[in-house]
Amino acid sequence: MSEGIDLNDIKRRMDGAINAFKHDIASLRTGRASANILDPVTVEAYGSRMPLNQVANVTVPEPRMLGISVWDKSMVNAVDRAIREANLGLNPIVDGQNLRIPLPELNEERRKSLVKIAHEYAEKAKVAIRHVRRDGMDGLKKAEKDGVIGQDESRATSEKVQKMTDDTISDVDRLLAEKEKEIMQI
Repeated sequence: MSEGIDLNDIKRRMDGAINAFKHDIASLRTGRASANILDPVTVEAYGSRMPLNQVANVTVPEPRMLGISVWDKSMVNAVDRAIREANLGLNPIVDGQNLRIPLPELNEERRKSLVKIAHEYAEKAKVAIRHVRRDGMDGLKKAEKDGVIGQDESRATSEKVQKMTDDTISDVDRLLAEKEKEIMQI
């Protein structure tokens, strides 16, 4: 650790941006069913908005089907409405206290729009990573100006921060390429 900045903290914050990106792209729908598709859905329950997974179990009984078991029978209609209003293109079938959601095939236009969304998520992650780098570089400049570290150490540490940034951004690009391939696969 340099006196000016904590490289472990910078690495931890960059890894946080990667993890947020992974979470974002996991919710993008590909050709097969995934319980993560319903992560953005919130249900009006008991006077407040709650994530779907706090009022029901989400399962994947078949490759193109999602199953939802609502814990409270009075919440079935609210869960149904929340899924329909989430603009995910899903139409649940109510079956007692359970809902079944058949996943339609993705057409070319929808695949391309999902890839666009994935690119937006990637750009958001890259911006977050660059902000972390900027904070680290500002800390280094301040430490050098205050005389805490010398020019040589400042230059060496800034090169380490830049290498961390480049590596993390290449990880985002790799994850994006994998997700894009997965989405476009028929």
